[in-house]
Amino acid sequence: MRDPDRAGRVSAGMREFYDAPPAPAPPGSPAERALALFHDVAATVPAYADLLRTHGIDPRTVRDPAAFARLPLLTKDNYHRRYALPQLCRGGRLDACDMVAVSSGSSGTPTVWPRSVLDERAVAARFEQVFHGGFRADERRTLAVVCFALGSWVGGMYTTACCRHLAAKGYPITVVTPGNDIDEILRVLPELGPYADQVVLLGYPPFLKNVIDVGAARGVDWRRYRIRLVLAGEVFSEQWRDLVGGRAGMGDPTRDSASLYGTADAGVLGTETPLSIAVRRFLARDPAAARELFGSDRLPTLVQYDPGSRYFETHAGTLLFSCDGAVPLVRYHIADEGGLIGHDELLEFCARHGFDPAEAADPRGAPRLPFVYVFGRSLFTVSFFGANVYPENVTVGLERPGVSDRVTGKFVLDVVEDADHDRRLRIVVELAPGVPAEPGLASALAESIRAELLRLNSEFAHYVPHGYQTPLLELRPAGDPEFFPPGVKHRYTRPPGGH
Repeated sequence: MRDPDRAGRVSAGMREFYDAPPAPAPPGSPAERALALFHDVAATVPAYADLLRTHGIDPRTVRDPAAFARLPLLTKDNYHRRYALPQLCRGGRLDACDMVAVSSGSSGTPTVWPRSVLDERAVAARFEQVFHGGFRADERRTLAVVCFALGSWVGGMYTTACCRHLAAKGYPITVVTPGNDIDEILRVLPELGPYADQVVLLGYPPFLKNVIDVGAARGVDWRRYRIRLVLAGEVFSEQWRDLVGGRAGMGDPTRDSASLYGTADAGVLGTETPLSIAVRRFLARDPAAARELFGSDRLPTLVQYDPGSRYFETHAGTLLFSCDGAVPLVRYHIADEGGLIGHDELLEFCARHGFDPAEAADPRGAPRLPFVYVFGRSLFTVSFFGANVYPENVTVGLERPGVSDRVTGKFVLDVVEDADHDRRLRIVVELAPGVPAEPGLASALAESIRAELLRLNSEFAHYVPHGYQTPLLELRPAGDPEFFPPGVKHRYTRPPGGH
């Protein structure tokens, strides 16, 4: 049955976005907004109402943040996969949504998420934060090149929609969608790039590095395009930012790139800002300070978020959030390892350690948003002699001068048994296109990785015996079908006995 009020709701909702200044602060406290969302979802979403009945919870008794914090956590298993898709939507109507998005399935089977065009407002606001605050796209003609996979996968479709919303809002942005086809990206670039003041490549970090490297090999002068990068999908190091930025001719690490913390479940949750990047770069130079702040040998992604749009909480060292949408989520346990830091709290920490990030502040006035840091999920680590070995540590070793130009940056990390049945840390590394497995390259890479593991990972330095600290290094050609098949999302670890 046709919904006669839908056009009015969509028109009013989109007008609210188009008329709003960049990164406006929603009215009311974040906790109050989350509580109001809970009551609305309990009254309108059949699946959530049933889940509350199953737990013996009367929504009328949930009246304050303390009661809200006792509500059950939602997961894909206990909520999304338990109920039919229409039951997850308001009124039990799947046809109230415009389309569906599909997750990448990096941790299992791909998942379908119903979406409405109104869901794109909150995500477009995060893109606006990047394009306005860092790239000054309100003042520069900008070509946005969407390099995420297209089709039903959430990244490419959402990114395209949000960039078009910014264009409709008045930003001088032109969007082109070659997807993850390097040949097509490099075809449209010289045709459209000269008409823009800057070119923004949006995509998965390893893929964008491949685009830049292949382009350089084909004679592309990246500097003429004033490249900017919008990245999502994995944690990368500041050495990676410097390496790729240098190859693309990018001069300001705090303003020429930005990583998004996003998920198919709810779109973009937070974004890197010039301030968060400046702080992260300081922490990358001071591993002891980073370890004190984050309690880990890993350097996480550090982003700022709008607590009125995405209400974050923590649970046993992992993140959960509440947000509205076609499938509204209340205390959804995303399972990413990480934590929350207040805006003033983080700046005071930096000051105590002798760093003032004031130079990274937006002179036009950026909102004082809190920070969320994200390590990713523990299933992407391996244990070796009781030490957790993280891909974030290994990748830095592949980005050191003298070796970085011979590899793509992709690798697979696992633990194997040698001929004497001793456990060894094995790293299979992808060579850059056209680069042969030269004599001595494997040992140089192994030593580079060992040095960074000892510098960054205190567990590795103390737990792993000296004779086992140098990994077994195996080189594979670019696009190797067993370890680096093209066209699929790369996994940096393998489960024990995995293939």
